[in-house]
Amino acid sequence: MVSSSSFYYFLSLLILTISCTQNSNLFVNGDMSLIQKTCKTTKFYDLCVSSLESDSTSSQADTKGLAIIMARFAVANATNTNSFLSSNVLAKNTTSDGLMKKVLKQCADRYLAAGSSLQDSVKDLGSELYDYAYMHVMAAADYANSCHNAFKRYPNLVYPPEISAREEGLKHICDVVMGIIDNLVY
Repeated sequence: MVSSSSFYYFLSLLILTISCTQNSNLFVNGDMSLIQKTCKTTKFYDLCVSSLESDSTSSQADTKGLAIIMARFAVANATNTNSFLSSNVLAKNTTSDGLMKKVLKQCADRYLAAGSSLQDSVKDLGSELYDYAYMHVMAAADYANSCHNAFKRYPNLVYPPEISAREEGLKHICDVVMGIIDNLVY
């Protein structure tokens, strides 16, 4: 299991990287009351607040907009993990182990599917189809879990800590998105 501090360091670094490439402003200077109120209803308040604060459009967003912003972070996370896994499949140090290469390819495919599912959730949120958006986010979290399960099928393969941290990160982001969607539904 990945230590909690290294997981949050990785996740913070990923969010910061994503936000720096998407926005010229690093932190939101506007009214944070809606962000804080919304994030209090999620499982991961600190992750929610830090993610939304790093996006300059959050200060002008309503609750639906905050859900869309978080869903886009999830898309970026899944896409980044897919790229990471795909590059490891092609790396010379894993080509000698055919089984590892096979499982990494399965994982890359699952994170690709997670990214696609999350993109669908962004569209659903925009169309106010909140039940479908929620379903797509749940599916994305499950795709990440299925990567871990692929490793469990082969007792001789060790689930790499880098992938474990990425899985945990995507699942946490998905939990935040689902928590925000719950605000829209109820």
